[in-house]
Amino acid sequence: MKTLAVGVGGTFHKMDPKILCVLLAVACFCNAQQDGNECIKANAKSCGECIQVGEKCGWCTDPDFLKQGEPTSTRCDELESLKKKGCKATLIENPRGSQTVDKNVPVTDRSKGSIEKLKPEDITQIQPQKLTLNLRSGEPQSFNLKFKRAEDYPIDLYYLMDLSFSMKDDLENVKNLGTSLMIEMSKITTDFRIGFGSFVEKTVMPYISTTPAKMLNPCTGDQNCTSPFSYKNVLKLTNDGKQFNTLVGQQQISGNLDSPEGGFDAIMQVAVCGDQIGWRNVTRLLVFSTDAGFHFAGDGKLGGIVLPNDGRCHLENNMYTMSHYYDYPSIAHLVQKLSDNNIQTIFAVTEEFQPVYKELKNLIPKSAVGTLSANSSNVINLIIDAYNSLSSEVILENNKLPDGVTITYKSHCKNGVIGEGENGRKCSNISIGDEVSFNISITAHKCPKQGKSETIKIKPLGFTEEVEIALRFICECECHKAGVPKSPLCHNGNGTFECGACRCNEGRIGRQCECSTEEVNSDDLDANCRRDNGTDICSNNGDCICGTCECKKRENPEERYTGKFCECDNFNCDRSNNKLCGGNGRCECRVCICDANYTGSACDCSLDNATCLASNKQVCNGRGNCECGTCKCTDPKFQGPTCEICPTCPGVCTEHKDCVQCRAFGTGEKKSTCERDCSYFTLEKVKDREKLPQPVQAFPLMHCKERDADDCWFYYTYSVSNTSEKIVHVVEERECPTGPEIVPIVAGVVAGIVLIGLALLLIWKLLMIIHDRREFAKFEKEKMNARWDTQDNPIYRSPINKFQNPSYGRKAAVL
Repeated sequence: MKTLAVGVGGTFHKMDPKILCVLLAVACFCNAQQDGNECIKANAKSCGECIQVGEKCGWCTDPDFLKQGEPTSTRCDELESLKKKGCKATLIENPRGSQTVDKNVPVTDRSKGSIEKLKPEDITQIQPQKLTLNLRSGEPQSFNLKFKRAEDYPIDLYYLMDLSFSMKDDLENVKNLGTSLMIEMSKITTDFRIGFGSFVEKTVMPYISTTPAKMLNPCTGDQNCTSPFSYKNVLKLTNDGKQFNTLVGQQQISGNLDSPEGGFDAIMQVAVCGDQIGWRNVTRLLVFSTDAGFHFAGDGKLGGIVLPNDGRCHLENNMYTMSHYYDYPSIAHLVQKLSDNNIQTIFAVTEEFQPVYKELKNLIPKSAVGTLSANSSNVINLIIDAYNSLSSEVILENNKLPDGVTITYKSHCKNGVIGEGENGRKCSNISIGDEVSFNISITAHKCPKQGKSETIKIKPLGFTEEVEIALRFICECECHKAGVPKSPLCHNGNGTFECGACRCNEGRIGRQCECSTEEVNSDDLDANCRRDNGTDICSNNGDCICGTCECKKRENPEERYTGKFCECDNFNCDRSNNKLCGGNGRCECRVCICDANYTGSACDCSLDNATCLASNKQVCNGRGNCECGTCKCTDPKFQGPTCEICPTCPGVCTEHKDCVQCRAFGTGEKKSTCERDCSYFTLEKVKDREKLPQPVQAFPLMHCKERDADDCWFYYTYSVSNTSEKIVHVVEERECPTGPEIVPIVAGVVAGIVLIGLALLLIWKLLMIIHDRREFAKFEKEKMNARWDTQDNPIYRSPINKFQNPSYGRKAAVL
């Protein structure tokens, strides 16, 4: 048989390829789960592994907790899931984190004029000073840190000056700086010390001229200059301002060839040579004064210097002796050393180099830049302003965190200002005596590989005080201590029985460590995992490990495969109302085990007929049979849960008329009590009568036509569904009688009168025509019947009349 060499714990073992594939399949299955809780996905094999997954995970120590076919990792789950699976709360391992304050000295509260004089080490500005945190993976531990800026806090100030030839006039003004600065700083603190140092450049070409004459006097003409040097500590920190003036007054200008200076070498020595400089554990200020730029790491190659700066003190007789041997330090190196030694830097530079040093300030925390006048006459005001700016801001920093540990800050500053994220590390505009606080949360996401404890420190930048935090990691359960090595419960001592399960020795696998990774024959063991000599291993619901089925875990922690061959589960039983076993039983091996008074394949049949009793105490109102707690009505007219509802019986329409009227149209007798009395049915409106539902056998309904107080008709249907829901469909518009329309009536009357008049006129006209025609016909007839001489006109009358005058003798007169 072919074997593969597998490395376990640094040792290679032979393993059957099929066993290896099975183990890899189990691991791949667990890694493939994208959903579900993290406890299940972790596939933890011990209590210690389980509690490191997350704060929600617990481990069941009950030896009888696992069902047949379930792997050991099933013991690791969320607490509620374990309880639902039957694990008692007292048998669940779930250790919690804690914290202890080991040193908690209150912050110092005193004024500048206080009679009591305290040593610097007796002044406290940060509280608490020491804590111990017990960290459980995924569970944050939070604490509050208080900071109060103390009054009359001691200050050490070291003045580091560029003594190249261009600073000649500046040196004259600095010679009286000691006493003047002492007077000004006394307004801030009664404990002030000052020191002085100077720098020029590395003493190699091409930074300076190395000819013998130039090494003695690097200046040209009749200028008398001192020999070039890299850095010189002229005066260690002292409270004697006159001594400062005296020693600085003895200094001479030197010279170099290039414009950038070797100031970074000097800053490094000032930072790391604490004993020679005389730094105390108080506020440390470094004033860097120059009118030129700076060399940094890599520039030393011009002089053949390739060794990186080692960040150590190399002062002999107060002179830096290794400038020709080590390169300039890098900016990052300087930042580290200044921070480690709690030194706040003030760059006093001329206007020309302001942009350069402002960029440098952004890289060095707790630093400031001031504009130096051409002759340094404003240096005192510059220092005072820079100090006030630096001391008004507190910024917290921590050293390197252990692997897997994170920290977050939330600041509570003056005037209720709250900062989170990176802004949570700092507070600004803090005056002397002001108190601010920070909420700090530390979370471990895993246990360290080596050791169970680490120490981190948190401190405000520029201050010597710090908070020391001891981290203790909870990597094992309490039950681990009671473990029994070589327990007989773990197959003849092949493992340690702890927390209710076997933790197998190296090279052993199986629930009871019964198999060896070197000796197992997978072909023989696979047969033990097939049900009824079938082809499916573990019913395709698990993996065959050491001849025993270990069932797969489901994404839902409440769903499980069980059984010798993983043939059973608790989630594939019949359902009713979309509930497993109708919610009235439990699923075991795909069969519902019903609760009392329930039966059926889905436990959906109730044996209790209390739900079938009608209001008259008859079962189903005497009009049906009670089956599984539900009435089956035998009379088709009746329906409802107890066969008491008859939607087609007489009187239904009248019974519901007022409620339909008030809900559909806002009218009727129940208008004022509609919401209270008429919410027992569901109302649906339709556009017209044709849209009303029609009766069917499954849902009998009643069509109703009712008249309201406005003499309007409205139409609706009333029905009851199988779920006893009362439903009313109503036509949204009522049919109301319309009143007389005046305009058409008046128009009709006028039109009638006009038409009658026209008709009478037409009749009169017609009669006149008829009369005229008759007269004309009569005339024609008489004309036809007339007899007269054709020569005489029968109608002719002579125009001559004769009259006789009786007095004239009867003689005719012609008139």
